[in-house]
Amino acid sequence: MAEELSKETDRAPSVGELTPPDRTLMGPGPSDVHPRVLRAMTTPLVGHLDPSFVEIMDEVQELLRYTFRTDNQWTIPVSGTGSAAMEAAIGNVVEPGDTMLVPTNGYFGGRMASMAERAGGEVVEVDAPWGEPLDPDDVADALADHDPDVFGFVHAETSTGVLQPDVPELTAAAHDHDALVIADTVTSLGGVELRVDEWDIDVAYSGPQKCLSCPPGASPLTLSDEAMDKVLAREEEPRSWYLDLSLLEGYWGDERAYHHTAPITNVYALREALRLVAEEGIEERWARHERLAGALKAGVEAMGLEMNAPDEYWLPSLNAVRVPDGIDDGAVCDELIERYDLEVASGLGDLEGEIFRIGCMGHSARPENVIYVVTALGDVLESMGAAVDPGAGVSATRNALEE
Repeated sequence: MAEELSKETDRAPSVGELTPPDRTLMGPGPSDVHPRVLRAMTTPLVGHLDPSFVEIMDEVQELLRYTFRTDNQWTIPVSGTGSAAMEAAIGNVVEPGDTMLVPTNGYFGGRMASMAERAGGEVVEVDAPWGEPLDPDDVADALADHDPDVFGFVHAETSTGVLQPDVPELTAAAHDHDALVIADTVTSLGGVELRVDEWDIDVAYSGPQKCLSCPPGASPLTLSDEAMDKVLAREEEPRSWYLDLSLLEGYWGDERAYHHTAPITNVYALREALRLVAEEGIEERWARHERLAGALKAGVEAMGLEMNAPDEYWLPSLNAVRVPDGIDDGAVCDELIERYDLEVASGLGDLEGEIFRIGCMGHSARPENVIYVVTALGDVLESMGAAVDPGAGVSATRNALEE
C-alpha cells in the first residue's frame, strides 16, 4: 500500500491552463475589476524595500487619505483581505480588560464581537434588529450603562443592505464617554458618503474588493493620532505579531524598515484603483453609485419585489431584495450563474433565505450591468413561478437611467 502511494505522489499532476469563467459580479463582493487595475497587476515586480516601491507606498497612502476623507498620518493598506484590516483595527485598539460596545443589527457586528473577545476584551451590546440601523438614543443609553473603552459600528452592513445614518451623533455620544470609535466601512469606502475626519471616526477599516473594484489582498485602514497613541502605549503586545501596528509603524512610517514582504502586486492594484477614484472625484463617485443603484432599485420594485431596507437607510452599494414567497433563493442564484454568468448572493445569518444581496459597486456600477441584472433576475424568477413583471422592471430601470 505504501509503495502504491509513493508511486501516486511521484506522478506529476496534469493541470490544464487557467480558464476561470467570465462572470458579471453583482453580488456583495468581489466586484468587477477595472481593466486598468488588471493591467497594473501585470507590471514588473520590485522589492518591497526598493526605492521605487517606497514612492508607491507614499502615493497609496496619499490616495487613501483622499478616499477616506482624512488627514490621518496612520493610513495604510494592511497586507491581507478586509478581515485582516478589521482584525488589525480591533486587535490593536482593544486591550485585555477593555470593554467594547458592538451592535447586534447584522452579521459583521457579530464578527466585531468575536474579534474583540479574542483580543481579551469584554463585549457588551447595543441592540437593534437585523435590517435596521442603530438608534442614537439606544447607543447613548448603552454607552451610559457600560462606559466602554471602544465603540464599534458598521457603517454599511453587507448582510442587511442597511446604511447607518446619524454617524456624527454616534461618534459624539461615544466621545462624551471617552470611547474610541471603530467603523466598519468595508462596503462604503469609495461608494457612499464617508467622512472620517468630519464625522470624528477614530479608526476605519475597509476591503478593496467592494466599491474600489480591486482584487483582495491589500486592505485600507486609517487611525487617528488618539487611536494610534493608545496602540503605542499598550502594556501588553497585541496577540497577532503579523498585524501588530506598533511593528508595522516601522514599515509604513518614516523608517520604512522591514517587517514582512508586502503583497507588491496587490499594492500596485490598489494604487491604480485609488487613482481611478481620484480621477472621478470622490463626491462624483458617491453620486454615481446612488444614481445607478437607484435605477436598480426602481427596476426590482417595478417588477413587484420589495427592498429589505426602507429608503431612509437604503444602502446603494448593497441592495437587499426580499425573496418572493415560495421561491428558493439558492436555486435562483444558481440559475443566474448557469444561464447568465451573473453572480448575486443569498442572505446571511438571520436573513438567510429571505433576501437576495445585489451589489452595485465600483466598476460593476455601470448602466449595462444594472439593466443586465434586472433583466436576468426577472427572467429567472418568472420561470420559477414568481409573481413578477420582468418587462415593467426593465422599463423602470431604463427610465431611471435616462433621467
